[in-house]
Amino acid sequence: MTIAVFVGSLLLAMAMGIPIAFSLLASGVALMWHLDLFDAQILTQNVIGGADSFPLLAVPFFMLAGEIMNVGGLSKRIVDFALALVGHVKGGLGYVTIMAGCLLSALSGSAVADAAALTALLLPMMVRAGHDKPRAAGLIAATGVIGPVIPPSIGLVIFGVAANVSISKLFLAAIVPGLLIGGALWITWAWLVRREKIVPPPRKSSAEIAAAFRNALWALMLPVIILVGLRMGVFTPTEAAVVAAVYALFVSTVVYREITWKDLYAIFVNAAKTSAIVMFLIAAAMVSAWLITVADLPSKIVGMLQPFMGNQMLLMIAIMVLVMVVGTAMDMTPTILILTPVLMPVVKAAGIDPVYFGVLFIINNSIGLVTPPVGTVLNVVAGVGKISMDDVTRGVVPFMLAEFAILFVMVAFPQLVIVPARWFGG
Repeated sequence: MTIAVFVGSLLLAMAMGIPIAFSLLASGVALMWHLDLFDAQILTQNVIGGADSFPLLAVPFFMLAGEIMNVGGLSKRIVDFALALVGHVKGGLGYVTIMAGCLLSALSGSAVADAAALTALLLPMMVRAGHDKPRAAGLIAATGVIGPVIPPSIGLVIFGVAANVSISKLFLAAIVPGLLIGGALWITWAWLVRREKIVPPPRKSSAEIAAAFRNALWALMLPVIILVGLRMGVFTPTEAAVVAAVYALFVSTVVYREITWKDLYAIFVNAAKTSAIVMFLIAAAMVSAWLITVADLPSKIVGMLQPFMGNQMLLMIAIMVLVMVVGTAMDMTPTILILTPVLMPVVKAAGIDPVYFGVLFIINNSIGLVTPPVGTVLNVVAGVGKISMDDVTRGVVPFMLAEFAILFVMVAFPQLVIVPARWFGG
């Protein structure tokens, strides 16, 4: 009955069109009434306490860093460098999209920001080159999924805080899985474009490639600084977010000089608005998280999943299917905040590595950003690229299936995640 009250009130509020943050609060209030625990002060304390977290400071700073990178020319120079490297091969613009997506993922950690930048920069070029527009848009949307996987990742920060798991370990463990997703997209694109009659542009000379590399060098140094700093213990993930924002601001204003001091106000306002939405979601979800613990819902979920508890692979498959279904109807952040406190006790009881689970959980939630009907990234690509939602959905299907295939390969072979994570983590 307790699970029915929580899930029913949440779904009812969402069906009425209430924003997700307020729907979470409504489901929390409903659960408090059901448990005869309603107290406005407890509600307020959990909301305030939910956002009062030092690790969560990484969220607004990574948001700010991503905003500065898109406006300050870092994203454009990375795309130009990728064009110089592989733009001349058949279907080269698709490979440029995947390469640029992986590099941008190591800068901003936001699927929406990466997808918007890639759509604005590359979709018109791909259409002019003769590529099918829905397929090109689908590739860009699927590439945006890599954003929350390859560190720095806002999704991994939120999961780390909600699950009390080391964010640094999550960051380092997600590098190889993110690159594997990029590889899956590369193979899928190569298969789809083999019959297209596209005339690629001429190969860039060594001098032009070197020039593109020099122009992009300052942007390319940022992921190196962040990953080396985390690996060597120079700074925490929260401090890494500050380093990213300050570095991006310095490069954009002093080196590339594409941002003036007058532009900073709009950049900070946009970053603040986006951060406020995410932080309020987190704060509202903490009410539900506290009540989930009080109502002992995890033990009830463990009981429901008891038939799978003796087999870690079957349990992971069951959980991943559950997250896939939820991801079709709910955005990434609320899914993380709602399911993490429920699933983590199950994962620990089954003896599954929390870091391994966290990486796969975030990958699954990231793919949910391109699964219809909600698909936040699909909406972004459709809006920026001036293409219908139906066309983007049709174009993204083969790439989405490839990403799910990689996800379940990692479920079947956990060492693909665990071994590189141990190597990067020392």
